[in-house]
Amino acid sequence: MSDCIFCKIARGEIPSRKVYEDEEVFAFHDIQPVTPVHFMIIPKAHIASLAEADLSHQMVLGRMLALAGRLAREQGLVDGFRSIINTGRIGRQEVYHLHIHILGGPEPLGSMIRK
Repeated sequence: MSDCIFCKIARGEIPSRKVYEDEEVFAFHDIQPVTPVHFMIIPKAHIASLAEADLSHQMVLGRMLALAGRLAREQGLVDGFRSIINTGRIGRQEVYHLHIHILGGPEPLGSMIRK
């Protein structure tokens, strides 16, 4: 999708603080981090959301998840991290390009969702 901000970041048209790149996956730091370490892992191919993913995407989705731990450790998250995939309006997805947020820091994170 030519006007998608994450597609433009993956293509190098918009600068980012790159964490990782290969032929299928791109990872970069969030420009508005909510924790000391906050980066995102995206597929280079445009997939609007997790709800749009299907079995044809299983290889890239598996690759993204398999890279998460290594990339988190390389960013200093040796004691754990949180991974979040916001999906759709109800899930509070803001950019409609599938992405995994990786969040953490030296202190334990708070609860996931307020009751």
